[in-house]
Amino acid sequence: MAATTHAASMSFLLSHPQSRSATPSRHLQLHPAARRVRCCATDAAAPAATTKHRRAADENIREEAARHRAPKQGLSAWYEPFPPAPNGDPNERYSLDEIVYRSSSGGLLDVRHDMEALARFSGAYWRDLFDSRVGRTTWPYGSGVWSKKEFVLPEIDPDHIVSLFEGNSNLFWAERLGRDHLGGMNDLWVKHCGISHTGSFKDLGMTVLVSQVNRLRRAPLSRPIAGVGCASTGDTSAALSAYCAAAGIPAIVFLPANRISLEQLIQPIANGATVLSLDTDFDGCMRLIREVTAELPIYLANSLNSLRLEGQKTAAIEILQQFDWEVPDWVIVPGGNLGNIYAFYKGFEMCRVLGLVDRVPRLVCAQAANANPLYGYYKSGWTEFQPQVARPTFASAIQIGDPVSVDRAVVALKATNGIVEEATEEELMNAMSLADRTGMFACPHTGVALAALFKLRDQRIIGPNDRTVVVSTAHGLKFSQSKIDYHDSKIEDMACKYSNPPVSVKADFGAVMDVLKKRLKGKL
Repeated sequence: MAATTHAASMSFLLSHPQSRSATPSRHLQLHPAARRVRCCATDAAAPAATTKHRRAADENIREEAARHRAPKQGLSAWYEPFPPAPNGDPNERYSLDEIVYRSSSGGLLDVRHDMEALARFSGAYWRDLFDSRVGRTTWPYGSGVWSKKEFVLPEIDPDHIVSLFEGNSNLFWAERLGRDHLGGMNDLWVKHCGISHTGSFKDLGMTVLVSQVNRLRRAPLSRPIAGVGCASTGDTSAALSAYCAAAGIPAIVFLPANRISLEQLIQPIANGATVLSLDTDFDGCMRLIREVTAELPIYLANSLNSLRLEGQKTAAIEILQQFDWEVPDWVIVPGGNLGNIYAFYKGFEMCRVLGLVDRVPRLVCAQAANANPLYGYYKSGWTEFQPQVARPTFASAIQIGDPVSVDRAVVALKATNGIVEEATEEELMNAMSLADRTGMFACPHTGVALAALFKLRDQRIIGPNDRTVVVSTAHGLKFSQSKIDYHDSKIEDMACKYSNPPVSVKADFGAVMDVLKKRLKGKL
């Protein structure tokens, strides 16, 4: 049930503005440096002809990488308005070295790549190159993000990159959940983006943004950036603080008071960020950080800044790699500020345009019913978007009523014949807890995506044999209190169907045996 292939010409999203009629050839002559990399990737399994010596003891991996640096391939990227303004300047674009967040008309910006330059190399070349870098410590390619550097920030000097070797997250085969609880789904997978340095997918985008800030602060650009700031529902602040700490850059985070988990709150504190706890919601924090960054030399790190999406899109490319470049039928992504659903589309579509794959999957954006402005927009037939004041939800990271990237999300969903689904608080907590019973340890946001999957299976929209990937955006340990409350059945007006509280038993053999016989009745 894959989305139909788009027109043969490159889409407006990814095409080079002067090469819309160009069709990339699969037989173009490779650049000599590209041939060398491809040869190395192909020959990796063959016995080494010579002994490879370890680098000198006084040399680090950055210095070692600098000695082996390949010639530049003439790739580039820049900002353009998103979507292009009907009556705007068709030539409006900005260097990535400019500090700019909005187009001249006040709209969003998007990072565009020189697709004509990328298309000089075949899809097979890019597949081989990316595969050859997986799991290595070679700087910076051991990172799941920077292993796709040419598709992310092609012009940045590796010495400016700030990486914690993020990405490369596992694709978990949810065998029992699919078999026992979803009508025999035998090809159900969970992309564990939360198994990353700070426990969320936000690391993928933050390594790109902080790396670019590091470049801007360094000579010869030497931009007067005093720090990097963000509004956050928890995970963005954790990722920003960790990467700024690694780079020695001050971080400033605005958090809504009493609306994030303690596990999320302690992360930026531990990493030395300046943490402001504000008596407002995320949307109020976002308004304030935009006002502050307009007055002070603080770089804005929220997803209004499209640099982060360049890192987040690499999770889509990783999924393709993990399926040996076969395209799944469905990808289900939790949606809050809505940049991530677009980032996944952008990663898939970039691979399609450049010939790494021949199609893109259908996308599903899953929202909590207490914060579902995109769902309402979708149900209206995309006729009217109504921002809202988001109500409290256990999926706190997506408790956003006025998402910045709504237009981006609509492009992604329309292009992939996508769907928007919602989940009530009881549905998302039950889905999370049922998944945990099959070996996962999911966060509530993953519960939203899983609840959407249950609904789409019940409606027979997703079939039992459809290859389906659910994106898990954060680690379950960040939301332990919600799990404790669920299993203690302490959540008001919720049955907590799958609660499993501990049993208090006397330290007595007979008492223990009585409990075990009751629990294992019919299984002994």
